[in-house]
Amino acid sequence: MTRPLVIAHRGASGYETENSLAAFRAARATGADGVELDIHATADGALVVHHDEMIGEHHIAHCSLREVQAQRLPNGEPIPTLGQALATIHPDMTAFVEIKSLSPRMDEKLFAAIDASPSPARVAVHAFDHRVVHRLGEKRPHLLRGVLSTSYPIHPVRCLQDADAGALWQHFKQVDESLVSGVHEAGYLIYVWTVDAAEQIARLLSWGVDAICTNYPDRGRAAVDSLPR
Repeated sequence: MTRPLVIAHRGASGYETENSLAAFRAARATGADGVELDIHATADGALVVHHDEMIGEHHIAHCSLREVQAQRLPNGEPIPTLGQALATIHPDMTAFVEIKSLSPRMDEKLFAAIDASPSPARVAVHAFDHRVVHRLGEKRPHLLRGVLSTSYPIHPVRCLQDADAGALWQHFKQVDESLVSGVHEAGYLIYVWTVDAAEQIARLLSWGVDAICTNYPDRGRAAVDSLPR
């Protein structure tokens, strides 16, 4: 039986600045199997790693890459590009790229960054905009894809089928054992985010979720390692 994954939310962001190269490096040291990160496109066509669409008063979509990287993260690092992030994440780990927004003209830039990474087969994408997930899948059917959800879906399998995705990324407060079993019975995966409390992690693992996305990978690692083999 496949062991559940431990995914570092925006890197090991409980210990380092979120979505920073330091957080991505710390992910492996704290026991993660993968790293989740967020991307936006700049005005001049670069893909940068940042959660919010704004950096202070600056809208990323209206800034050049140079302008974005002139802004510093709280730890003093510049905001990384997707390529820099993928090069920093250990090649044995999976990079889960959350696409905040992406116009079709940027699809090839995304694919180029993935192809140039140390482990292209270990890069997956997911998004709240399920249309983007579907579009990328049409262009690259082998690309690992997921859909995000913050509400309890009445028809979770239909949601996955409509987007042609393989994994449901579900907010941990909107998950129960019935949802997990229903997704599994249909042959899909369910990843839960973002859960940090040890007792909540343990409960979700007892229901059989396929991955825990957490700010504290060491807590997820301890919980997964304590599961019976």
